[in-house]
Parts: sequence; C-alpha cells; structure tokens
Amino acid sequence: MISATELQKLEAQQPSQGVELSVIVPTFNERDNVAELVRRLRCCLAAVHWEVIFVDDSSPDGTAKLVRDIGRQDSRVRCIQRIARRGLSSATIEGMLASSAPYIAVMDGDLQHDESLLPLMLTTLETEQTDVVIGSRYAIGGGVSAWDQTRVVISQLATLLSRTVLKADISDPMSGFFLIRREAIEASVPNLSGIGFKILVDLFASSPRPLKFSEVPYEFRTRVAGESKLDSQVAWNYLMLLLDKRFGHIVPARLAAFCLVGGIGVVIHFTVLAVLLKQLGLSFVFSQSIATLTAMTSNFVFNNIFTYRDIRLKAWQWISGWGSFTLVCGVGALANVGMASYLNDSATNWGLAAFAGILVGSVWNYTVTKNYTWKS
Repeated sequence: MISATELQKLEAQQPSQGVELSVIVPTFNERDNVAELVRRLRCCLAAVHWEVIFVDDSSPDGTAKLVRDIGRQDSRVRCIQRIARRGLSSATIEGMLASSAPYIAVMDGDLQHDESLLPLMLTTLETEQTDVVIGSRYAIGGGVSAWDQTRVVISQLATLLSRTVLKADISDPMSGFFLIRREAIEASVPNLSGIGFKILVDLFASSPRPLKFSEVPYEFRTRVAGESKLDSQVAWNYLMLLLDKRFGHIVPARLAAFCLVGGIGVVIHFTVLAVLLKQLGLSFVFSQSIATLTAMTSNFVFNNIFTYRDIRLKAWQWISGWGSFTLVCGVGALANVGMASYLNDSATNWGLAAFAGILVGSVWNYTVTKNYTWKS
C-alpha cells in the first residue's frame, strides 16, 4: 500500500503537462530523411508539447535504429518497429493507437509535406468546430511541384474514384498530410480497413458520422533523398480499399480479390490442359494433374503478391505457404465436386449445381488459407 506522502512524491515527479500533439510518421527506407525531419519538427513546434512516432516496417536501411539513436537523446522521438508487415495505413493506425495525445498529425517521412503548417493546423483544430484539418495540394494556393502530367492524371483519377465511398467533398482526399482529433479516430477505428496507403479516405469512409473538416493549402515538395514507394501495388491496394469500403459489409475485399485470382487460375488451368492434351497428345489424367498444379501455383503466387501483399510470404515461408495452399485447395476441389455432384443427382439444374460447387470450394479455400497459409 502506497502512503499519502509517497503518493504526493510520485505526483510531484510527474510532468506538468502531457503530450498535446503526436506526429505519426510511417516509414520504409527513409533513414536519410529522419534526422532532418526531426530537426524541422523541433523548429516549427517549439511552442507545443509534442512527440513524433516513427512506425517503421523493418526497413533494411536501418531507419528504426537511427530513430532509436535519436530517441536516446530526445525523449520526444519514439519508434515502433513492425516485423514481417507492410502498409502505410496499418502502420499509421498502430501509431495513432500508441499515442495518448488529444491531437494527432499524420505525415510522410520523405520531407515532401510542409511541416511548418502544423502549428496553424493545430490552432485551427483547437479553436474551430472541426474534426480534421487537411493539408491540400488542390485547394487554392496549393500545388504538386514538379509532377509530370501522367502522375497528375493518376492522382485526379484516384480522387474521382474516392467519391464512390466518401461522405465529404474533400479537394484532396488522397492527401497523406492531416491533423485529426483523437475522438474522431476512436470512433472510426472499429470500421477501418487498414488497406494500402490512403488512410485519410479510410478514416472518412469508416466514420459513423460525417466528419467536419477544413483544408489548408500547401505545395507538395520534391523528394530529396530515398525512393518513391509509388508502384502498381499502390494502385491495387487502393482499389482493394475502395472495394472494402463499398462492399465490405457484404463481401470482404480480400475474398473478392481471392475470387478474381481464382478466375485467372481457371483460364490458366484450361490453357495448360489444352496445350498438354491437344498439342502434345499427353494423357488426360496427366494433363489434368499438371494443369491443376499449375493453376494452384499461379493462384498462390498472385494471392501472395496482391490479395495478401501486406503479409506476403517470403523465403522459406513462401515454400511452406505454397504447400499448405495446394493442400487446402485440393480439399476445396473435393468439396466443389462433392457438392456439385450431390445437387446434380438431386435433379438440380447442372449450371446451378456447378455454381454451388464453385461457391463452396471458393469459400473453403479462402477461409482456410486466410487463417492458415496467410495467418497474420
């Protein structure tokens, strides 16, 4: 039991004020930008009780180590290192939940966002009836620096697609630079998808009520160090996010992607079967076996690359994952044939019987491989 005197001593040791603002910075291979970003935050947030939380996806360039080195000299600098996981949105969510601050800022670690706007964004959030303050490249006064026309068109297309799930008329829903109240985060967290890179779209689409927002224009800077993370995977993950927000209450986005990959697998199966059987004159049993194994392997590869990119398997895990996937899908094939045969024998239309078999097999394959092959 702690005495009253000891309790008073403990209370006296506590800081007079906790953190007011947490800056969440998801990183992957941003070692060359970390120290400069911390320096800039120290300058622009001198009048604020702040901290910065770098959420690093085990960058091979040693980003997490450098953050810890800086953190030993400055307690406002923290590091969360994630193992065998990737994804800006999911990293941002973990950083948000690791903070106790009433206000949370999100920005990239590549120095392309204008950190000098953070005090203004914080003041706006504190003094106005708003939930989110967004740094916008497309509001009057903002810009995209030296982007080429292709990237501008892609960004505009992504913005247009976001309208299918958003509950607000945001000029720059693709922005990764914003400041939000903790209450708004906590209300949205149960419904967040955490897919891909566009956490702002996820937050607005997941909120149980329309979020009030304001926008601050800024000029998107040109990257100085490191490499851009934009690639085809970003586009795929964005589509996955939109699917999940639009239809996730009916069909999980991963299941939709899994079935799409399965459809590709069917095409591969029949292509291989036709070549081996008709062109090479091999036996049906042998040709069917090779076609089945090829289709299963292609399904595993595509699902690992796309459907489960954030927890994709590598090295020895890839080999064991392939083994478990083919085994599970083999059982799924038996379930498919069994259900279809039963319904066909029961005088059900053969098309409906075949569809029911495919449905049972697909749900089995998805459910089991999700919880066994790609268990997170």
